[in-house]
Amino acid sequence: MTRPIVQPVLYQQVADRLREMIKEQRLESGAWIDEVQLTQELGISRTPLREALKVLVSEGLVRLEPRRGCFVNELSIKDLDNIFPLMALLEGRCAYEAARKISDADLARLEPLHNTLREHARQGNVEDYYDTNAQIHEAIQDLADNPWLSDLIDGLRKLLSLSRLKSLSIPGRLAESCAEHLAIFAALKARDSEGAEAVTRKHLMRQLDALHILARDGAAQSADVGSQRGADAEDALTKEHSA
Repeated sequence: MTRPIVQPVLYQQVADRLREMIKEQRLESGAWIDEVQLTQELGISRTPLREALKVLVSEGLVRLEPRRGCFVNELSIKDLDNIFPLMALLEGRCAYEAARKISDADLARLEPLHNTLREHARQGNVEDYYDTNAQIHEAIQDLADNPWLSDLIDGLRKLLSLSRLKSLSIPGRLAESCAEHLAIFAALKARDSEGAEAVTRKHLMRQLDALHILARDGAAQSADVGSQRGADAEDALTKEHSA
């Protein structure tokens, strides 16, 4: 018996749209979610929006603060330290299983994606690189053909969309990331399951290293700004007393 096609209910469609807006940073990390504006922009009532926000709260993308409303979540460096090793473990296993199951036809489909990735890296097209990078990760996940593994990865991937593109802003990281992907592809071509797993784990952990560098640079910059403001305030006070 053929099963009927079930259309997604409205709040699920709204949740998908909100995830996309977060991924594209139209809803930025830490931002307050203006429900009135969103209902007008999406052409919906408050009820499906609030149901969608409940879904995003359960996924960790949004947090609800009593009497203040909903905010897009922010990932702390501690959150990233907890998430990335798990992601590395899971995606490494995907690469392991994909290398065991991959066919010549699969490799032929992956080749153009890697060529495109290399070209985006060469040109420094971060947005396009990121999108192609995501397609490659998803393709390897599909080749692993393990729904239990995919469900776990999908949940964490939604969370990591909050830090989208950040690791690629480190000078030289784009080229490094591309080289890591080409190493994974080489292992897949060789049907080297253990090698594919190892280089995939390294690839994920190198992303975490880049985010740590950004966090340290951001903290140092904030400290410099604070010191400068303190010095400016002290100079102003000195001038006031001298007048």
